[in-house]
Amino acid sequence: MADQNSTVAGQAGLAEHDGGTAPGADAAVAAAGSAQEATGRRGPKLGAVGWLRWGWRQLTSMRTALVLLFLLALASIPGSVLPQQGIDPAAVSQYYAAHPTLAPLLAKLSLFDVFGAPWFAAIYLLLFTSLAGCVLPRAYRFARGVRQPPPRAPRYLGRLPQTAQFTVAMPADQALASATAVLRRRRFRLRSDDGWTAGEKGYLHEFGNLLFHVALLGLLASVALGGLFGYKGNRLLIDGQTFANTPTALDVFRPGRLVAPSDLQPFTVTLNRFTASYVMSGPQRGEPLSFNGAVSYTSRPGGPSRTYNLQVNHPLNVDGVQVFLIGHGYAPVIKVTDGTGQVSFDQPVPFIPIEQSGLSSAGVIKVPDASPQQLGFAGIFLPTAIDVNGRLASAFPAAIYPRLSLVAYAGNLGLNNGVPQSVYSLVTRQMHKLPVAPRPLAPGQSITLPHGLGKLTFVGYRQWMSLAITYDPGQLPALLSALTALAGLILSFLIRRRRMFIRVTGDGSGGSVVAVGGLTRSDAAGGFEVEFAELTEEIRTALQASQPNSGRPAGDEAAVAQAQGE
Repeated sequence: MADQNSTVAGQAGLAEHDGGTAPGADAAVAAAGSAQEATGRRGPKLGAVGWLRWGWRQLTSMRTALVLLFLLALASIPGSVLPQQGIDPAAVSQYYAAHPTLAPLLAKLSLFDVFGAPWFAAIYLLLFTSLAGCVLPRAYRFARGVRQPPPRAPRYLGRLPQTAQFTVAMPADQALASATAVLRRRRFRLRSDDGWTAGEKGYLHEFGNLLFHVALLGLLASVALGGLFGYKGNRLLIDGQTFANTPTALDVFRPGRLVAPSDLQPFTVTLNRFTASYVMSGPQRGEPLSFNGAVSYTSRPGGPSRTYNLQVNHPLNVDGVQVFLIGHGYAPVIKVTDGTGQVSFDQPVPFIPIEQSGLSSAGVIKVPDASPQQLGFAGIFLPTAIDVNGRLASAFPAAIYPRLSLVAYAGNLGLNNGVPQSVYSLVTRQMHKLPVAPRPLAPGQSITLPHGLGKLTFVGYRQWMSLAITYDPGQLPALLSALTALAGLILSFLIRRRRMFIRVTGDGSGGSVVAVGGLTRSDAAGGFEVEFAELTEEIRTALQASQPNSGRPAGDEAAVAQAQGE
C-alpha cells in the first residue's frame, strides 16, 4: 500500500510539474483513494506518547497558566474571608456556634483549612508545573537569542513604519561609518555589511518579562519550601504560665511534610502580665486601644532570659520563629471542694469569647477527681455584666463588673471511654443537671451543690492571650521573589525593543543617499516616533559635520527628509 501511494504521488507530482495530465494518473489517484476508504483508514492516530505530548503542550501553554493563576487567586478567597483552623481555632469555634448548620458543610469542603486542602494543593502543583514548562524553555531560547546578531537590513527601508532619507556630500563608505558610530554611541548592538548597518536595542524588555515569570516561579517554590520545612502552632497562655516550643505543649500543631518534632526551635515563653485598654466614651466606646503582653523568653534551655512587649502586628522573633498575638480573653479562677471536703480543682479556666463588643465568653469546667461523683460546669463569663430585659449581657469588654454564671452537672464526664473530647465542650450524655439556680457569681462568691456534692467558688479571674507560632523558611525567598517580579514588570513596561537600519548608496556625483528605517516590536505606550526622529536628526548632524563642506549645504544636501508609515 505504501509503494502504491508513493507511485501515485510521483505520478501526480509529474503531472503538475509538466503542466498536464500524466497518463493513468487520475485513475491511480482514484484507485488509491478507494483502497484507503476500503481499509477504513482516516489518517494517523495518536498513541499514548502522542496524547502525553498533546497534554503537556496544553498544560505548559501560557493560556493554561493564566487560568490556573486565576483559579489559585479565586481559591484563596475563602482562606481570607473564613477563619482558619491553623491560624485562629477560637474563631473557628465561634463560627460553629454562630452557624451550626453551615459550618459542618464548609468543614467538609476544607474551607476552614483552605491552604492545606487537597484541591488547593492540586491547583498549586499544576500551576507550578505549567509555569516551569512554559518559562524554562523560554529562558533557554532567550539566552540563545541574546548571542545572535541583529537581523539583516531590509532591502527597501521605505516599507518600514518609520523611515527617513537624505543626501550628503561624502563617499558612501564614510557616510555609513559615521552613521554607524552614532548607533554605537547609543549602545545599539550592531551588524554591518556592504552598504548597510542593522542595530538592535531593548533586550531588557524581554528580559524583564522573562524575569517576572521566573520570579513568579520562585515565589511558588518559596511557598512550597515553607510548606515542606515550616510549621505552625497555636498556644493559649494565661497570666503567669510558661510554655516550651514542643509539639505536646502546643494546643494546635501543624508541621510541614518534612518536619520532625526534633526540628522545632527549643525556646520558652512566659506571660508575665497581659493588659488591654479600650475607648471609654464616645461613639467608639468599647473599641480596643492597645493589647500588650509582657513576656519573658529564652532561646534555648538554660539560656539568658529576655523580655519583650508583645503587641498586635509586632511579633516576637526567636531563632527564626515568629510569635504573633492573635487574641485574648478571660480565664476565671475556679476552686471546687468535693463532697469529701477535698479541694479537687483550683486553677484558672480559659473562656472563649462568643461576641466581641462586650467580650462575653463561654467555657466549661471539668472536675474528674471530685468525689463521690464527677462534676462538670458550663456557663458564661461577663466582664461588665448588665441585665437586658431579664437576660444577662456584657456592656463593655474590660472587667469593670465581672460576673460568672454556671450550670452544674454531676455524673460520668466520659473522659475514660477512649473518645477524645474538646476542653471547650462538656459531654453530658452520662450526667444529670443539678438543681442549682444559675445566679451570677461575683469574685469571692460560692455556690453549694445539692446532695452533699461539694461547693464551687469563683475566686477571681486572669487574662489570657492566644499566640500563633509560625516558622516559614520560605518567607525571605518569597520576599526576594516578589521584589524581583516587581523589577521585571518595571523593565518590561519602561523598556521597548527596537531596531534601526541604515542603507547608504552612492548618488553618482560623489555624494551618498542615506536611508534610515526604524521598527519596534513592543511600543504599546508609544514614543518610538520621537526616539526615531531624534536618532535620525543626530545621524544627519553627524554626517553634515563630517562632510568636506560642512559650513554650507551644496545642491541637494538640504535633502529631502520624510517620515512615513505604511
